[in-house]
Amino acid sequence: VAQVQQSVKPSAKPASNQNNAATSEAAENGPVMASAVLKQTPAMAVSMIVHIVVLLMMALIINKVPPEEQPRVITSTAPEVAEEFEELAEDMPQEQADVSEEVSDAVVLPDAVVVENVTVISTADDLDAAPLSVELADFSNETAPSSDLLSTVGAIGGKSSGLGGRSGVQRQQLVQSGGGNGQSEAAVEKALKWFIEHQMLDGGWSFDLKQCPSCKGQCDHSGDGKAADRCAATSMALLPFLGRGYTHKEGPYKKQFEKGISFLASLTMEGKGKAYGSGGNLYSQGIAGIVLSESFAMTQDKRLREPAQLALNFIMDAQDPVGGGWRYEPKQPGDTSAVGWQIMALKSGNMAYLNVNPLTIKKSVEFLNAVQADDGASYGYTDPGNGAATSAVGLLCRMYLGWKKDHPALQRGVDRLAKMGPSNDLYFNYYATQIMHHMEGPNWIAWNEKMRDKLVTAQETKGHMEGSWFKEVDGGHGAGAAGRIYCTSLATMILEVYYRHLPIYGQQSIDEDFKE
Repeated sequence: VAQVQQSVKPSAKPASNQNNAATSEAAENGPVMASAVLKQTPAMAVSMIVHIVVLLMMALIINKVPPEEQPRVITSTAPEVAEEFEELAEDMPQEQADVSEEVSDAVVLPDAVVVENVTVISTADDLDAAPLSVELADFSNETAPSSDLLSTVGAIGGKSSGLGGRSGVQRQQLVQSGGGNGQSEAAVEKALKWFIEHQMLDGGWSFDLKQCPSCKGQCDHSGDGKAADRCAATSMALLPFLGRGYTHKEGPYKKQFEKGISFLASLTMEGKGKAYGSGGNLYSQGIAGIVLSESFAMTQDKRLREPAQLALNFIMDAQDPVGGGWRYEPKQPGDTSAVGWQIMALKSGNMAYLNVNPLTIKKSVEFLNAVQADDGASYGYTDPGNGAATSAVGLLCRMYLGWKKDHPALQRGVDRLAKMGPSNDLYFNYYATQIMHHMEGPNWIAWNEKMRDKLVTAQETKGHMEGSWFKEVDGGHGAGAAGRIYCTSLATMILEVYYRHLPIYGQQSIDEDFKE
């Protein structure tokens, strides 16, 4: 730099030309002059220039906005759902891999079940004499109070009607405190063993015991052949296992129950919610709805949610839109017997946190209002009346639909049933025993002693029929058509009453928390 500066001689040009000369020198000696200028520039100015340059560089940076993620839409049609469920017969679908809890006893569905065509018949016996149609009156002053209707869903799904009593330790405690004994418990286990011995190879059951390979008609009174629906037979056989707390996850009959619930779930999925086939009706549908809902509630097996919900959907859609009841086929004017099974199914579904339409429940109340007598203390079949079995069905439905323990009509009805006492009509006994158990008190104590001892004594104790029931309890609704499986199912569930459902009114305060 010194050498360059020495080579530059002072100019003799006038002052007016000095700027031009300086410009020329700067052009010739740019790097040298830039260095000199920088040395003479204040530090603050340099800092400001650097910041400006940095800001300009940052402004040139382009931030790309990530593309908006498009929502994924998953669609499914009913046939696709059924097809996916049926694939479990061969292999578990990959969609089930994300189930949080590992299931050791998987429900494997069998191949499609072909149900032979048979004539649709009625199993209502003497109840069929009632007229088919129901004339509905103006219920503006007869429907349940708003407080009862508001608690309808809660009453159906509250803890008091829960299934917690079916677990081993609590079951034993409830047997002791509720009036059961070692003989009644032994009778239950013998009955379940009999059911297992009469299970069909496809996992289901048949009312016609001659079709069972292990029986081939060794058991008499297997039905008169009119009740041919496999759905109803399978459901009636599975219900006592659930009442005992036995499922495909708990109890000594896991594999057998797995085959049975798979058979029933397959029928339901194939029918897109309609569980019964030829020879069946909405009686079968209601019983199947109870089994599927309770199985899902007790096991939380996510694969059972779909068939259980579809079964309930079919029930709700099949309700008579005018009278609010159910009978044999969808939309028919209802009868009290069929209504009882459907309400119990909807109760079980709501208890399992499945979807139950409150309007369906409200319409069923209107049906009960149409067939009641004595302000609700008794009930007829399709018209107002005071039949023993239909009154028991109606009163139990009223309990689950919100009537309180001190309701005058309920108390009158219960006292009337208590005076009748247990009979050889298991259908009547099945509903009346539940009513007495829920009410508790002196009526229950007296009823239970007679009912319990009667069933223990009437159970078969020898040979191939050991553990089953028919003689001495074959009166009333359905026994002639459905035979020994039907009678054994009802008798077993009656002896399970101590723990099958916890008393509704024993935890009335809890019910108040479920008003939705």
